[in-house]
Amino acid sequence: MLHDWQPNCSIELLHLRAQVLAEIRSFFLARSVIEVETPILSYSSGTDPQLDFFTADYCSYPLQQTLYLQTSPEFAMKRLLAAGSGSIYQICKAFRNGESGRYHNPEFSMLEWYRVDYNLTQLMDEIADLIAALFKGRYQLKATQRISYQDLFYKITRLDPLVFNYKNYCAYALKSESPEAIELCKTDHNAWLDFIFSHHIQPSLGENTLCMIYGYPACQSSLARINEDNSKVTDRVEIFMNGIELGNGYYELIDAQEQNQRFDEEILHRQQNNRPKIVKNTQLIAALKAGLPECSGMAIGLDRLLMVMTNNNHIEGVIPFSLARS
Repeated sequence: MLHDWQPNCSIELLHLRAQVLAEIRSFFLARSVIEVETPILSYSSGTDPQLDFFTADYCSYPLQQTLYLQTSPEFAMKRLLAAGSGSIYQICKAFRNGESGRYHNPEFSMLEWYRVDYNLTQLMDEIADLIAALFKGRYQLKATQRISYQDLFYKITRLDPLVFNYKNYCAYALKSESPEAIELCKTDHNAWLDFIFSHHIQPSLGENTLCMIYGYPACQSSLARINEDNSKVTDRVEIFMNGIELGNGYYELIDAQEQNQRFDEEILHRQQNNRPKIVKNTQLIAALKAGLPECSGMAIGLDRLLMVMTNNNHIEGVIPFSLARS
């Protein structure tokens, strides 16, 4: 039995985490991708309607201001890219309020990187290379899988994720014994996609392998650009192993006007659903106006990666101190 002062994970796991971090740094050093640090605290936040943000009071007499803890270093890293940094990566802490459970701790470790002049296919190649390098000698992986979101969604549900048909989606909910989706999702296409994917598709993805799902519907494209050949698809990839979502990547949107419009749409969505107020990151928009280079970026949750690597069934088994022991 653990006493409340003791760490959640084993000392062996601490050593493994240190080895994995060292190997990540060696991987990017060999590819001339530089490591950077950016602030965890910011005067602004993201706009994602699905996220809640931690705030902190900054007291500097006579002023008192509200700051936000980052959910990702993305905005600050893109400002570095716009300033001419070249390809960069970061290993950092990120924070998401209200998230707790088997796969979630409010504070978690993240790897995020951006590759200048990479398209989504090149980014996916590098993701596969990184996962292979980290799992080598630790976990026997089968061949990497790559499948488009539309093909996968249709194969399992016989629904077209790019064209919303409320009647057909309701029929699928009843057939799949998920009638609660009708009330939960109503006529929100994005909500239906999230519900069906998380309940009926994701659990079977990436059995002892890396599974990359690409080409997400355009309604799920907050920071990714729309595919130039199909306006219903966004250039986005998510990766899964043993049913666990490990990361999310984009062929990055570089149009400042379009990004600002998307932010405003998400803010409106938050207001309509009585979500907490946020502060839009205008510095990112300014950086995009100055000129973000063509690039692709990826973020991976390192705690979940360690869960898969060590066959842990709870995130508390791979972090030194969970929130309850912090």
